[in-house]
Amino acid sequence: MAGKFPTVLVACFAVLLSLAAPLLAGDPDMLQDLCVADFKSLEGPLRVNGFPCKPEANVTADDFFFPGLGKPADVYSGNPMGSAVTAATVEKLPGLNTLGVSMARVDYAPWGGVNPPHSHPRATEILFVAEGLLEVGFVTAANRLFTRTVPRGGVFVFPRGLVHFERSVGEKPAVAISAFNGQLPGTQTVADALFGASPAGATDVLARAFQTDGGVVDNIKSKFQHK
Repeated sequence: MAGKFPTVLVACFAVLLSLAAPLLAGDPDMLQDLCVADFKSLEGPLRVNGFPCKPEANVTADDFFFPGLGKPADVYSGNPMGSAVTAATVEKLPGLNTLGVSMARVDYAPWGGVNPPHSHPRATEILFVAEGLLEVGFVTAANRLFTRTVPRGGVFVFPRGLVHFERSVGEKPAVAISAFNGQLPGTQTVADALFGASPAGATDVLARAFQTDGGVVDNIKSKFQHK
């Protein structure tokens, strides 16, 4: 019997781990009704996975309101991509703090307005086409491209962290509304990350990665220096 005791302990421990796994898979439950972000004091008494909480006595209805998604953005003046993003994240809507959601509006010029390849490291995105016609797609870690045309009223999902893009392919301007399961999903544009980093990335590394010469890389870098 003594020889079996360690085996029984291991089996019990495995069962406990299997029962606990589902509990560890999601975000913990909130311990308060709200936690409006306090941008003036980054050393608040309550620390969360986000910003410090504003004292509830100082919270107003305006902390939960953002009017910005109703206004079209300029996608023409000095805009090489022909697209513009208006984000409703915790930085613009402090009442989102700790709630794990956010939104954005993207405006596109007709026929070619592009939201260039980018990723959101902290959130999955679900995109609703409110106006126009978009070609969208994402690339998996196995370098498989999933792409299709999404008409007005259509919805498309970009999995968390994967590189994706949108392009207007209609005769009229397009508008999309995106929702994220994160209060601050983050956006890392591929071209900016590679060619516009500060300090600049090594030219020889980029030249080898893109199988080209250093002159080409330096020329591309020069187009991102203003960013």
